[in-house]
Amino acid sequence: MSRGTPPLPEKPCASCGRPMRWRKRWARSWDEVRYCSDACRSRRVSPEDGALEATILDLLGARARGATICPSEAARALHGDDEARWRPAMEAVRSAARRLVAEGRLEIVARGRVLAPTEVRGPVRLRLPTR
Repeated sequence: MSRGTPPLPEKPCASCGRPMRWRKRWARSWDEVRYCSDACRSRRVSPEDGALEATILDLLGARARGATICPSEAARALHGDDEARWRPAMEAVRSAARRLVAEGRLEIVARGRVLAPTEVRGPVRLRLPTR
């Protein structure tokens, strides 16, 4: 990108919450583009995804302002403490968290620093926005 070139527009995928950057092939249909890939288009957002988002917000709502939760707490709240059941749900929890971040309803935090969904690496915590 050269100097003076404006950044390409972005928006979050409706399924996984990852940011999608404008592509030339989407020029005519950018307003209708909702999914970043065929996999996300076929998966879409299920009722379980909505339940995960609600569970995350409920867990945080029950805590003091500024308190955090581990993403695994949301998976355990829905699937119980049996690791064989909650561990496979972790990617869905991360997707739900990214969608909530895109809506401005959640922050992803690591070592006290708020992260963008694209910066997430390693252990993170989730909290309601502090501003």
